[in-house]
Amino acid sequence: MRYEEFKKYRQRMNEKILKEGSLITKRFFALDSSVYEDGVLPAKTKELLGLVASVVLRCNDCILYHLDRCIKLGYSNGELYEALDVAMIVGGSITIPHIRYAYEMIDEIRSKTNEK
Repeated sequence: MRYEEFKKYRQRMNEKILKEGSLITKRFFALDSSVYEDGVLPAKTKELLGLVASVVLRCNDCILYHLDRCIKLGYSNGELYEALDVAMIVGGSITIPHIRYAYEMIDEIRSKTNEK
């Protein structure tokens, strides 16, 4: 799924889930959003941690979401590539297809958002 399609799909489905989901679902979504806010660690750092965890867990939707956030928060390609190196060391060679995906999506996000 490409960047723009992903954003539309995610928005549409999150709205459906939050409208029709249980209180537990709504609480989990709220917790997920709030954990990435500034705290002892800045939001920018938390998003980079989320990116590394997403690669290790091999979740391409999660990778795309956190890449988008990381780029909007000002990370350079070099910083993202270095974080992806950490993910590869932690996750092993099975993460390589997801790192390929991440590199591709970095280029696509930057081309769509003009975040250089």
